[in-house]
Amino acid sequence: MKARIISASRRTDIPAFYGDWFMNRVKAGFAGYVNPFGGRKHLVDLRPESVVCFAFWSKDYAPFLPHLRTLTAMGYRSYFNFTITGLPKAFEGNVAGPHKTVDTLKRLAGMFSPRHISWRYDPIIISDQTPFDWHVERFADLAARLRGATERCTFSFATRYGKVERNFDDFQRRNKVRIEDPDPETRRRLAGALADIAGAHGMTLSSCCGDALVGGRVRKAHCVDGDIIRSLLDLGGAVFKAAPTRKECGCVESVDIGAYDTCPHGCIYCYANINKEKAEKLRATHEPDTAFLGHPKAVSDAWVKEAARPAVSLAFPVAFWQR
Repeated sequence: MKARIISASRRTDIPAFYGDWFMNRVKAGFAGYVNPFGGRKHLVDLRPESVVCFAFWSKDYAPFLPHLRTLTAMGYRSYFNFTITGLPKAFEGNVAGPHKTVDTLKRLAGMFSPRHISWRYDPIIISDQTPFDWHVERFADLAARLRGATERCTFSFATRYGKVERNFDDFQRRNKVRIEDPDPETRRRLAGALADIAGAHGMTLSSCCGDALVGGRVRKAHCVDGDIIRSLLDLGGAVFKAAPTRKECGCVESVDIGAYDTCPHGCIYCYANINKEKAEKLRATHEPDTAFLGHPKAVSDAWVKEAARPAVSLAFPVAFWQR
């Protein structure tokens, strides 16, 4: 079986909230996930020889740092997307403040290297509380503090999926705040301003799923970046297949083992949660020894037992997980 990049995870914040579950799955050698589009169940081989690297995504790696030391000692390799926006608490209810997360990013860079980390200033929300100039000032402050700890930053503007739009409408009513949908020229001007700031602090700036903003100092983002991973891991001529997850995505192929509706950060712009109450409930009832994140162990165990059936995608021999 060809080794694969494992994404952990676009769908939830595993390093912040589910580190124990993740390490249990690594020790077991596999994890399960349910495809959110259609519900097909899959088992994913997590043995070291089957993992190119883990592509982690998080807003707070602090709880996960001890696990990263263990993973490295076990022979696993890692690559990090670290989101730090500094948005007001009302927008990101349970996210640690930027003073803490900036310090954590620096610690992460010390454990690995600045090249291992992509800072995500993502998403940008233009509102009464966070206007154009607010983002310029906030980004400049964060970039100055992160100078030397990372070489690149990725940004995007909030994507207004149906459930995100509903969350925005509710947020505006409750908080008497107006959220704008910035026009193309405003987006270009802000992207240019951020690119100038990033460059002044030794960073490149890349646009995630926003090709209209690419040009000049602004590059196209590859959040799971085959070139970076190949270089970091000294993989020579390894080839990674392009596998965009949505329009204008630049990522290469990876397997995501996360689950929707499990992240209790409470961000109003999140596309992966129907509502924060459901996510908080699932987090509170979470069982760390289940194979499928976000599902009760009894249900998960039944799915694992059914893994030999055609409805389930096996990434490794049945005998491995039955041992």
